[in-house]
Amino acid sequence: MAEAVILLAVAKIGIALGNEAMSNASSQFSNFVTQLTELQGSMSRIRRELRLIHEYLLRMDIRNRNNQTYEIWVEEVRMFVHGIEDIVDEYLHLVSQKHDTGWPTYLKRGFKRPNVFFSLNRIASLVKEAEVNLVHLFQSKDRWVSAVGSEYISDSSYVVERSQHLASTSRSLDEEDLVEVHENREKLQQWLAGDELERSVIVLHGMGGLGKTTLAANVYTKLREKFDCHSWVSISQTYSREDVLRSLIKELFNDKASVPPNIETMDITSLEETLKNFLEQRKYLIMLDDVWTPEAFHDLSGVLIRNKKGSRVVITTRDGNVAKIASHGYVLTLKPLSKDGSWELFRKMAFTSYTNYECPTELTELANELVSKCKGIPLAVVSVGRLLFVRDKTREELKRINDQLNWELVNNPSLEHLRNILYLSYVYLPTYLKSCFLYCSLFPEDYLLKRKRMIRLWVAEGFVKRRGESTMEEVAEGYLEELVHRNLLQVDKRNSSGRMKSFRMHDIVRELAVDLCQRECFGVVYQEDKYGVSLDENDARRLVIHKMNNGIYQSVTGVHHLRSIIALDIGIPSSTLLPLIAEKSRYMSVLELSGLPIEKVPDAIGDLFNLRYLGLRGSKVKFLPKSIEKLSNLLTLDLSGSYVKELPRGIGKLKKLRQLFADKVSDRFRRDFHCGTGVRITKGLQNLTNLQTLLSLEVQYESFRQLGELMQLRSLEIWNVKGTYCEHICDSLAEMRYLSYLHVNASDNGEVLRLNGLPPNLKRLSLTGRLAEGTLEESPLFQTEGQNLYSVYILVPDDTRPLSIPFSVVKFDGPNAHQSVQREADGISC
Repeated sequence: MAEAVILLAVAKIGIALGNEAMSNASSQFSNFVTQLTELQGSMSRIRRELRLIHEYLLRMDIRNRNNQTYEIWVEEVRMFVHGIEDIVDEYLHLVSQKHDTGWPTYLKRGFKRPNVFFSLNRIASLVKEAEVNLVHLFQSKDRWVSAVGSEYISDSSYVVERSQHLASTSRSLDEEDLVEVHENREKLQQWLAGDELERSVIVLHGMGGLGKTTLAANVYTKLREKFDCHSWVSISQTYSREDVLRSLIKELFNDKASVPPNIETMDITSLEETLKNFLEQRKYLIMLDDVWTPEAFHDLSGVLIRNKKGSRVVITTRDGNVAKIASHGYVLTLKPLSKDGSWELFRKMAFTSYTNYECPTELTELANELVSKCKGIPLAVVSVGRLLFVRDKTREELKRINDQLNWELVNNPSLEHLRNILYLSYVYLPTYLKSCFLYCSLFPEDYLLKRKRMIRLWVAEGFVKRRGESTMEEVAEGYLEELVHRNLLQVDKRNSSGRMKSFRMHDIVRELAVDLCQRECFGVVYQEDKYGVSLDENDARRLVIHKMNNGIYQSVTGVHHLRSIIALDIGIPSSTLLPLIAEKSRYMSVLELSGLPIEKVPDAIGDLFNLRYLGLRGSKVKFLPKSIEKLSNLLTLDLSGSYVKELPRGIGKLKKLRQLFADKVSDRFRRDFHCGTGVRITKGLQNLTNLQTLLSLEVQYESFRQLGELMQLRSLEIWNVKGTYCEHICDSLAEMRYLSYLHVNASDNGEVLRLNGLPPNLKRLSLTGRLAEGTLEESPLFQTEGQNLYSVYILVPDDTRPLSIPFSVVKFDGPNAHQSVQREADGISC
């Protein structure tokens, strides 16, 4: 996991050496060119060395997992990288300062004590010292790590062998380990034994531990003799194509004597030709177990010829993208066991020697509780059942296992198989996904995670990198879908257009991820008396508060290295928490305090120069201090549901701001004109050119003319709209080619919204007000061709209706929403 920490530091150094920072530094320190050049040179060399360490760790991480010497060295590397990150943050803050009247004047006005925060000389010394320490790190690696781990370094097939060992263990499970598989087994047997002559590719798909390999092995053993030749090969993410081809040849050739004698020296072309010639006239069955990427199959598909002999290829995989390569209709997606199925399997494992595997009555309640923690993963149920099998069958022992199960999962040698099965899913993750995955585990068990919020947090944390023309938010959504495809996250709900709304992490997977978070100092959790790690003794960068008490104030005090604090508990007064953080944690990049009864934001918030996310949703804050304008790196400002009615005039200086939430909705169904309000921005709105979300803006004369400058907007809500504003608003909307969601709310039911067109990519539309004289069908708003509307909600005043129901409502969802309005809204008066 240290490789992810290194990537973040490398990215930050890249920013420090980028054009903007270099230009600022050159102009501000023109009298210190030599010193500045040396400093930048040292940073560049450190960045280069860190990139090399990153590649080294990628090769070494899993092979040395149990190598204590290696782990100590990695810990030293992580601490070094965190120190570098601190120094670079100081440097970035220093060069980003505006010295309009010269450096001496700024020194006089800006601070009271000379320290590293403002001293270029001090920063240069720290970087030079870090460069020396980096050399020492390399020397210690050469002296100790390589000597202890040399056998691992030279063994490039370690990961493959580990995967094959786990697969072999799964294949050797007994028939009794199969519970609730009858339907899937019957279907798989039918597909294999069917009379379809075309070669079929069958995929068994699901998260690690669901029994894909066990099911496949059970059917393979029964039906393999019905084929002319057969072979089982375990694949891993780091498989060798040549080794796989050799394994296939050795197993497929019925007569071992016919295996080419020079097979070990054949090149890949010869191996492929040998295999193709052998399979050409044979009905074959090939099992490719634990395939991680579609490319692994494509690498072999050339030799798995379509010979119209009724051949079959069966693939087991954890990745949803691999499942897409199956022949049409030949995918089996395995699901967790039901409650009854889990209980049946557990009894077979834990009470093997009891008549009919009966659980003693006095143990039933505790045993059921224990089984429920496995959440239907057969491997977890089997492992926990076997753990109890060798223990005393008493209430005391069962309660002990129950209370200590999280510890057992991480530490008990008898659960090593379960750990390794799930741990491989993490190890095989690309580096850019590891931080995202671990981040989700910092939230409570069974916590429902929201897609939009998590994406904003990932972006603010620096986990997301640009890809082509996509926004970082779009890239982050791709990360999220990739983790779902890999079965490391589970979708809870999707919206009407198919996009994920919420998701969660499986409890067993989360428990192992929490252990990784702690061992890698990625983040810690505070949960009253359950919190067991001193923040002052842990170099973790992130703190998630599940359940607060007054002890949190002592824990946060002095924790200068924290980069993120997320508070999930809103149950206690927290008037001193925000001032404490602003004073003690100046490196803060994510501050999510939504729901806390905070009434005032201290002026010191402006000193958090690194802040990229500020969440005060649902707070009691009425005003933001003027110092908010100093947060030049802020990406997300969430004031939704707070009491803030107007933003400071300096808000326009936050030119990197991407998400601004300041809506106050009293009726989420929006059945009245006055169901909500926005926030006023009296100056600087036109400068916020990176805004993608603006929810919601209270339109005034000063602001509606500036909307057209916000051409990156994806979501926009505007309130208090008067008819006289509409021409300018329409002109502005025409510039927003990315806008997908729009809500327009008239100032009162007498105002007519003369909107004559919609942005071309608009998908969701919500209007409250009169549109024009006539019917909705006649409105010019819906005469534009080529609309992409997926959801339409219109609240139209209707003077003919009773005062108790003074509105007509039009609501359509689906791909034909635009046409539906034209077709079905006739007769509803505007």
